[in-house]
Amino acid sequence: MKVIRPITSSDYPALHDIAIESGIGFTSLPVNENLLRSKIERSISAFTSKVEEPGNQGYLFVMEDTETGEVIGTSGIEATVGLDDAFYHYHLGKVVHASRELKVHNTVDILTLCNDYTGVSEICTLFLRESARQGSNGRLLSKFRFLFMLEHQHRFAQTVIAEMRGVSDDSGKSPFWQWLEEHFFSMDFPTADYLTGIGDKVFIAELMPKYPIYVNLLSDAAQEVIGKVHDKTRPALQLLQQEGFSCQGYVDIFDAGPTVEANLQNIRTAQASRKMVVKINDNKASEGELCYVINTLVDDFRAKATNVFADKEQRIAYLSQACATALMVEDGDQIRFSPTRINC
Repeated sequence: MKVIRPITSSDYPALHDIAIESGIGFTSLPVNENLLRSKIERSISAFTSKVEEPGNQGYLFVMEDTETGEVIGTSGIEATVGLDDAFYHYHLGKVVHASRELKVHNTVDILTLCNDYTGVSEICTLFLRESARQGSNGRLLSKFRFLFMLEHQHRFAQTVIAEMRGVSDDSGKSPFWQWLEEHFFSMDFPTADYLTGIGDKVFIAELMPKYPIYVNLLSDAAQEVIGKVHDKTRPALQLLQQEGFSCQGYVDIFDAGPTVEANLQNIRTAQASRKMVVKINDNKASEGELCYVINTLVDDFRAKATNVFADKEQRIAYLSQACATALMVEDGDQIRFSPTRINC
């Protein structure tokens, strides 16, 4: 059985292994013991603190195979970004060079450094180990976060973003960064990515070009990858697009991968969710449909995919005993759930 829960201190070895497995370009999990342990402690603090409004909280979850005790994935939410450390993006815009007298009219794409997403919530740190990439595991690991955020709205902003990993090769070389490196940084992509991951962002403000960059001045290879995602990230992007996320022209400053956004209330899994009282009945549950289900707790949060039979008139959700135990709920408790298949 696959269950999602808050990370604990004892999960450090598994988190370290996942950080190694995720590879270069997965900025939120650099291979650094102090940083990873700090992430765990920060997450524990977020789950156990009384929160009245979104602040500098970071929630880190793990997916556990309860039969083996193995941690097979991670998923995270930043309540807000950019409040303590500047949160940079490039915005892809246009500038027009025109002369009526000469009958010249040229529209040129430009990249402008900005902090426009300061204060929004970010879903992040999504990684499922290779051995577990089957069934609904990947979708559950992503989508349960929308239920958690909707259930505890006071902890999060209404705008939710996700930074998608941009194009780089197996050795970590990014065509976009190679151009920036040559002209401004003298630092390879893995180093820049690592420094950002451990929170050392001062060099960005010090070395990043201060004025808009004309896209047509970049190398052809750099231009080609702007707004494109890494091959391994394409399924995650498609999943978010199905949820209603879209790119509004913002890209990562290192690899030019797209950042997508949505309003929490408009995310399909959140919109389709319902909150009902639990009734444990194995037979009734077996007649239900497969859903993403969460309990309504914070510190003792649990999520899984399981069958739910919803009695809409009585507002009762029937669960099997095994799933109720995994979700840490009993008769009379409440759950929030959303069908895995949502009709358009």
